[in-house]
Amino acid sequence: MPQAAVIDQVQGQDRGALARMVSKAFELWQIGSDDQLSMLGLSAGNRAALSRYRRGEPLAASRDLLERVGHILAIHKNLRLIFPQDRDLAYAWMTSRNRAFEGRSPVEVIKDFGFLGMLMVRAYLDRNRGI
Repeated sequence: MPQAAVIDQVQGQDRGALARMVSKAFELWQIGSDDQLSMLGLSAGNRAALSRYRRGEPLAASRDLLERVGHILAIHKNLRLIFPQDRDLAYAWMTSRNRAFEGRSPVEVIKDFGFLGMLMVRAYLDRNRGI
């Protein structure tokens, strides 16, 4: 097998692991399919992609998608570190209204502002962790 094909296979396996991780975060946060699609930057009609990702099929090799997934997983990590003793609070935080976001939930911020909203939510959590 040529080396390039081996690298593509490993990268595909990594993208499959990322798909499973982001699907698990969405499940823990109890975020609906429309919000999941929005957070991933996918069209509302692309529910088939969510089904594939839930099964662990590799994420598309899209820079935008992979960056979004990286930020989603960083948000998830931040929440687990900020609320280490209260997983219920950590998981509910994404759908809870927050004064820092003018009464919107972090999911609503991401839905309203797209990728910029995701960066806003992550930056807020990074600041709270002292990063």
